[in-house]
Order: sequence, then C-alpha cells, then structure tokens
Amino acid sequence: MDIKINAHSVVVFDLDDTLYNEIDFLKSAYRHISKHLETKNWKPLYSVMLSIYRSEGNVFKFLVKKYNIDLKVLIEMYRNHIPDIYLFDGVLEVINSIKSNKGKLGIITDGRVKTQSAKLKALGIENLFDKVVISEALGTEKPNEANYKTIETSLAGSEYYYIADNLIKDFVTPNSLGWETIGLIDNGLNIHGNAHQHYSKANMPNHFILSYKELKITR
Repeated sequence: MDIKINAHSVVVFDLDDTLYNEIDFLKSAYRHISKHLETKNWKPLYSVMLSIYRSEGNVFKFLVKKYNIDLKVLIEMYRNHIPDIYLFDGVLEVINSIKSNKGKLGIITDGRVKTQSAKLKALGIENLFDKVVISEALGTEKPNEANYKTIETSLAGSEYYYIADNLIKDFVTPNSLGWETIGLIDNGLNIHGNAHQHYSKANMPNHFILSYKELKITR
C-alpha cells in the first residue's frame, strides 16, 4: 500500500497492539511482579501467572491470597514497571520515512500518562512524535472526538492518516472526520480478540494491512 507523504500530511498511530504487542507488556509486568514476590526462584510463579491469565482467571486475586499482598501494590507494580517491549518489524522504517518526507507524526492512545509514556520510552520512540494524546491527560477516551480533534488542532495538515488495530473504538471517529484509516490485522496475539463483533461499515478502516512492510511511503 502506497502512502503519499509531504509537509501537509499528518500520520497518527495508536500504541497498544499497533506499534507492539500489548501481551508483551503484560508478560513484562508479570515477570517484574514474580521476581519481586519470589526473588530466588521466580520462574515457577511466572509460569503459573501466565497459565491463570490464559485460562481467563484472576491473576491478581490469586497473588493477593497466596502472598497476602495488597491489590493496590500489585496494580502499581503492573502499571509502573519499566517494560521490556519491542516494536513490530517495519515500524521504525515507516516512521523514519514519514519524517524524511516532512510529514508530521502523532499518537492517540488510551491509558495512563505514566504507563503509556514508559512504553514509548521503552520502545525508543518517545522523541519521534510531534504530538502525543493520552486519554488520562485529556480526560476522554476513544472514540471521543476530542482525542482526534486535539491532533487536528495541534498538527495542521490537509490529510490525516490513522493507523490502529481495534475495530471497537479506533476507526469510527476518524472515519467520520474524513481521515484515511488503516487497520493492522491481529497477528494472533492481540489482547482484544473480539473484532468480529464490530464488522460494521462505521467501525471498519478504509484499508487493512498484515504488517508495516506493506506500507510504502512516497512523495
């Protein structure tokens, strides 16, 4: 898929399951917690935590009971650890090509400022974007129009692109605003796996891609 980018183009990305797999953040947090609770032999606990999660059980309830630890402490450890996560193949090349063509770059992501900012830093891309919109700071979550209008107000352009993954909330608003929307298809590891419930015209992106290697940035 070719995308023509120039100084009047604004390309906006979602974060979780769009630039990296969110399940890797969860695994990173579980490792952090298990190492805190079982400092000498953490891997068995990590294995159990993953099994409970995959069985759709309540991991934190299990930990609270087993270790007599406060739930709030676990939540803080989960949200505020330094994540061990990695960009999808081709993401950095696409971002650099957009910048080389003088295009502007943005992020629209739901979540907490500290957590989402730590993810961007861990991915090594925190300084590459012209505007980052995080729902906690704005006080509204997608698909609220305010999240997208903040980008339009901050980054002037004649054409806007939004690359994201979640049919539930990512595309309905930018579609209505006339943005070009691109959906990254679930690689089988996405946290939210119920996209099939939202295959309406309003929720669908204009285009689908399997990976960032399908995107070719041109002038």
